[in-house]
Amino acid sequence: MNILIVDDDIVDRESIIRTLNKSTCEWDFVETESVDEGLAAFAKQKFDVILLDYRMPKRDGIELLLELRNASLEKSIAIIMLSNSEETELALECIKNGAQDFLLKSEVTSSRLQRAILQSKARFELEEKLQSSYQQAKKLAELDSLTGLANRYSFEEALQSSVTKKPRDDSKLALTLFDLDNFKFINDTHGHDIGDQILIQVTQRICNCLRGNEVFARLGGDEFAIILSNLHTIDNVTRVTQRILHCLDEPFNISGIVIKMSASIGIAIYPDNTNTANELLKYADIAMYRAKKLGKNQICYFEDKMQEQFLQRYQVEANLIGAVERNEFILHYQPVFETTTSKVIGFEALIRWNFQNKMHFPDSFIPIAECSRAIIDIGRWVITQAIYQISLWNLRNSKLLSISINLSSIQLADKTLVLFIKSMLEKYHVPAVLVEFELTETALLENSSQAITAIESLSDLGCRIALDDFGSGFSSVSHLQNFPIDTVKIDKSLMLASDQPKTRALVQGLSAMLHSIGLDIVAEGIEDEQSFLLCQALNIQRTQGYFFAKPLDAIDIERQFIV
Repeated sequence: MNILIVDDDIVDRESIIRTLNKSTCEWDFVETESVDEGLAAFAKQKFDVILLDYRMPKRDGIELLLELRNASLEKSIAIIMLSNSEETELALECIKNGAQDFLLKSEVTSSRLQRAILQSKARFELEEKLQSSYQQAKKLAELDSLTGLANRYSFEEALQSSVTKKPRDDSKLALTLFDLDNFKFINDTHGHDIGDQILIQVTQRICNCLRGNEVFARLGGDEFAIILSNLHTIDNVTRVTQRILHCLDEPFNISGIVIKMSASIGIAIYPDNTNTANELLKYADIAMYRAKKLGKNQICYFEDKMQEQFLQRYQVEANLIGAVERNEFILHYQPVFETTTSKVIGFEALIRWNFQNKMHFPDSFIPIAECSRAIIDIGRWVITQAIYQISLWNLRNSKLLSISINLSSIQLADKTLVLFIKSMLEKYHVPAVLVEFELTETALLENSSQAITAIESLSDLGCRIALDDFGSGFSSVSHLQNFPIDTVKIDKSLMLASDQPKTRALVQGLSAMLHSIGLDIVAEGIEDEQSFLLCQALNIQRTQGYFFAKPLDAIDIERQFIV
C-alpha cells in the first residue's frame, strides 16, 4: 500500500514508519516536510492514503486537506490527520473538512494505525460511491430523460437565479417560450413513439441554432424554454428566434413518415416587462398564446411596443428579399467638389428604397439588410449601378469623374467581392482609380483576416480606399497606419459645429495631421459659406454638402453637372 507522509518533524515521520513496519502489511512510503512538497508528490504519484500532520510551518495540514477536497472527485484520496493536540474541536474541524480519521500521535500503535489506515480507505471508497450516486441522481433530477435538456425544475432554478443577481452592464435577459404547432395531432395520428422522435430531432436542430451558453429546457410535452442573458438589444432575441423558426422549415422524416412542423414563440424581457421570474414566465406564456392567435409559426413579444417594433423590422426584412429583382432600389448621387476650383470632380452613390410608394433612406433598412445578409445582393447591385453610371457620364463629360461607393463589414466578408468588382470595372471599362470605396471604422474594427485581405486586394486592384465619418464616435489613428487608406472623410458633425472654437481647433488639428501623412481629405456636411471658407483655408482637397448640392437622381445630375 502506498502511503504519503506529510510532516515537518523527521522524528515523527520515522516513528510512523517504524510503527507500520511492525505490522504484517507491506507499505511503500514517500516522505515530505511541507504542504507544498506533499501536493507536488501527490501530483506525481498515486497514493492509497495520506498521513497528514495538522500543525506545520507556513501552511498547516488543513490547507492541504481543503485543496485536495476541492479538487475533482477523481483526484481525491483517503486522509488521516495526526496531531499532538488533544482539543476535541480540532478533531471535529478535520473531520468536517473531509478527513476520514483523526489520531493523536501519542496514542499511535502499530495495530491502531494499521486499522485506521484500512478503515479510512474503506470509508473513503464508500464516500466515493455515495458521491457518484448523488451526482447521477442529481443529473436525473435536473435533466429531461428524453431530450437531455434541462427540465422544468432546473429551468425554474436557473431563471430565478438569473433575475435575482444584478444584470451585467445594464444588460437585459430574454425568456423565450415556444411549443410545437399541432403536436397533439402528430401524437394522435402517428403515436407517441413518432412524437418522441420529433421532440428529439427538434431539440437537435434548435441546439445547432444556439451559441451553447443559453439555458435551453424542455418544460414538458412539446413546450420548451430558452433563457438568453447579457443582451444589449432585443435584435439578438429576434435573430435567435427567427433561426429557430427557419430550422424547422425542412420537413422531418421519421421512419419514412414525412412530417411538417412549426412553432409558436412568445418572448418576455427582463427588466423591461417585469423584475420577477414568475411574472416573466407568465408574460412569455401570454406572448406565446398571442403568437398562436396570430396564425402560428409566429414570434410575439409581450410588450405591445416591442411587438410593433418586431413586426416592423420583420416586414422590412421580408420585403428586402427580392427588392433588387423588383427594381425597387435607386441611386442618388451627391456631388463632390474640388475645394480650390469649386468644380465637380466626382459623386458619392447613395441608395434609396422605393417601397410602397415611399422613399426610404439607408438608416431605416441598411442595418436590417446587414443583419439578414441581404446586404450582399443589395451591395452588388449598388456597385454595378454606380460603376455603370460613372462610365456613361465619363463618355459625355469633358473631364473624368470619380465615384464613391459605401461598403459594409458584411460585404467585406464576401470572399468573391473583389473578383466581382474587378469584373464590373472591366465590363464597363472604368479605370479602378476612379472608384473609391468608403469604409466606416466599424468595418475596420472587425479586423478579421478576410476583411483585411479584401481591403488590401481592392487597393492592389487600383481602387481608392476612404475612411468615412472620421472624428465621430471611436476614431483610431492606428487605422490610418494599418490599412491602405487614401482618403479620410471628416464627419459632418464636426463641420456643422465648426463655428465653435473647440470644434474649429479640432478640425484644424485633424487636417494638419492628415496632410502630414499625405492623405486626401474630404469634408462632409458643408452647409454654409463659412464652413467652405474654412476648408479652403485648411487646404482640404474635397468638399460635399447642401451648400453645393443635395443628393440627386441621375437625371437631375445630368441636367446640372454633366457637360
